[in-house]
Amino acid sequence: MKFAMRGPEPWKTNRARVLRSHNVVAEAKLWRHLRGRRLGGFKFVRQAPIGPYFVDFLCREALLIVEVDGGTHGKPEELASDAKRQKELEQLGYAVVRIWNGDVSANIDGVLQILLAELSNR
Repeated sequence: MKFAMRGPEPWKTNRARVLRSHNVVAEAKLWRHLRGRRLGGFKFVRQAPIGPYFVDFLCREALLIVEVDGGTHGKPEELASDAKRQKELEQLGYAVVRIWNGDVSANIDGVLQILLAELSNR
């Protein structure tokens, strides 16, 4: 079976599909609240390619990226990598919100309030 590819770089579409199929639990939980314009009427997509990166969630109309981070993002080398990546994304006009897996699991309502506040500020 052959799929129609969007845009000039079909490998990015394929990579995004693979990433979407391997959701972590926190990402899946957050996605249930973001999909289908469920959060304030804003449309989000998962594993969206932006330049050389794939972001966890993206609201294109508000230029808002939501990254769900786990335990590996606390190591010094990961923090440096995340900071570099975030700076590059911000230079493209995006705002980046980082949410910890534990916050999604333990306080999804608080996470959604933070995201709604960010969306309303954009």
